[in-house]
Amino acid sequence: MRNFLSQIEISLQANLYYVSLFASLAVPDICGAINSESGKASGRKYVKWFDKHVGQKYPFFTGKDCYRFRCSLLHQGSSQRSDARYSRILFIEPSATTNISHNNILNDALNIDVRIFCLDIVEGAREWLGEVEQTQRYERNYSKFMRRYPNGLPPYIVGVPIIS
Repeated sequence: MRNFLSQIEISLQANLYYVSLFASLAVPDICGAINSESGKASGRKYVKWFDKHVGQKYPFFTGKDCYRFRCSLLHQGSSQRSDARYSRILFIEPSATTNISHNNILNDALNIDVRIFCLDIVEGAREWLGEVEQTQRYERNYSKFMRRYPNGLPPYIVGVPIIS
């Protein structure tokens, strides 16, 4: 999990904002699933996780808003959704200006700085890890999490890095 979060930070440093945003929007799903009895994600778990670990930083953007946006972006590639509170979410790329524009409502749209948003989710996930990482539930569900094996995964492939 920590490697996944670090890769989000690396993608931000490389100005790979699509990759950073898509990966960040998956984090509440992953955390909600890992910390559940069933080991499965749900919209309810996503909303609860976001509200607890990130939501206090976003007065105009709730877990429910984020979940709807996540569904729209990850499944349709769209920043617009007919049942959303805002006509669209406007993520400003930090390299575009020296000014920071974040957590603003502009007419009927919500403006969020993409780097700040992704880092807030990463920070929330790291805090969450500190709370759950040693629990039996985490250990059981994390064992199924996709991760990098730098020397392969015996008995399948040995000697080269793989992700599985």
